[in-house]
Amino acid sequence: MGSARILVVERDEDILKHCQDALSALPETEIVFQKNGKSAIDELGTERSFDLLIADENAQTNEGVRLFRQARRKDPNLPLLILSDGATAKTAVECMKLGAADYLIKPFMPEEFLVTVRHLLQSKRLREEYRTLQWQSVRAHSFDSIVGRSPAMRHVFKTIHLVSETDVDVLIVGETGTGKELVARSIHNRSHRKEGPFMAVDCGAIPENLLETELFGHEKGAFTGAESRSIGLLELANRGTFFLDEVGELPMRLQSKLLRALQERRIRRVGGKEEIDLDVRVIAATSRDLNAEIREHRFRDDLYYRINVARIELPPLRARTEDIPLLVSHFVGIYAQQMQKELVEVEGEVTEILSRYHWPGNIRELQNVLRRSLAMTSHHVLSTEDLPDEIVIQASHGKSKEKGSGFFPAREQRISAFEKWYLTNLLKTCLGDVTRAARKAAIPRGTLYRLLKKHKLNPEDFRP
Repeated sequence: MGSARILVVERDEDILKHCQDALSALPETEIVFQKNGKSAIDELGTERSFDLLIADENAQTNEGVRLFRQARRKDPNLPLLILSDGATAKTAVECMKLGAADYLIKPFMPEEFLVTVRHLLQSKRLREEYRTLQWQSVRAHSFDSIVGRSPAMRHVFKTIHLVSETDVDVLIVGETGTGKELVARSIHNRSHRKEGPFMAVDCGAIPENLLETELFGHEKGAFTGAESRSIGLLELANRGTFFLDEVGELPMRLQSKLLRALQERRIRRVGGKEEIDLDVRVIAATSRDLNAEIREHRFRDDLYYRINVARIELPPLRARTEDIPLLVSHFVGIYAQQMQKELVEVEGEVTEILSRYHWPGNIRELQNVLRRSLAMTSHHVLSTEDLPDEIVIQASHGKSKEKGSGFFPAREQRISAFEKWYLTNLLKTCLGDVTRAARKAAIPRGTLYRLLKKHKLNPEDFRP
């Protein structure tokens, strides 16, 4: 199993000796014993980390709560095994509330204790290996902070690489939420301008009466309220990159002024007389069809030709579904760490559903769905139950319309029926003994309790 560190917190001398004798059978394992929560908290505050925390059920005290909070703060992935004084459903619920991976009832057999400890240590090791493999997989198919392995994204990465070596202006085209600013930042960070500023402005987010001064700046007294000189974003981007997002939203009046600035690489502040030289690269982006905008006389064709020197087209997420598993792993890892949650694994069916959904909001919508699902789940495995209902329903509906069958909903019903049948027979065989049932099914007791709750099965109903 390899070297491991275990912290045991137990106030009862006999139980502590019991644990010590049992754990001595573990090779290459360092065991630290403490008799109270305060000493254990001090131990957790040291530099070295632990692989397992075993604590008695003094969690009802403030000291116990502090211990578990400190353990979670130190390592959100640290498994907790609680040694409980009573075998009741209330005990199980309380242990799960405290974030326990499992619990044992005192007095316990050394063999049962050792099996549980080995299982928790192995589970933690497997989760860490899984996280490492996830990270390596995402890293192998990422370009800067952009994740993808589809042919369309490989073409985008190649274009970014080629464009970054030049100083030409770039037009990035793609639906809202496809990551246009990420591409712009990648070009900047790979170019010779990477030490210079990266200034971004969203033309659709700033009122028209403010947009001109935002872009070009103004002199003191240029208009009512202009009490001092203001430097515009184009000027601030000097010797760097200026990212003009949603350029299709730019009013016609400003399009001509921007065109002149791009052609001459000079600007004049509003109310100013002096022309200021610019050394700036312009990257524009749009979610609109600029050719259609030109036909409708809402966008200048000469400005279009000026910014469309190099062009990068970002595919919508629905056109690159093979990238969704990578994106899910990438974002789940980021958000789980931000929320200080234990490593969250993702059920295969979750990825299937997310791959079938249409994603009108593209990657931004996927990010929001995953962030919301992680915030709402209390489990270590992200399941279909954690996904928003509208995502699951629309994904299933879309698949049924496309294939003319209800395979996935039917499969889910079959799986659910099998689970209930299996659990019912398991409880009958074990006479409602959950510990025995979990051992027989070879699953953690916490998982068994969640399945029983899901199917509304009460172990008490199966006891003689």
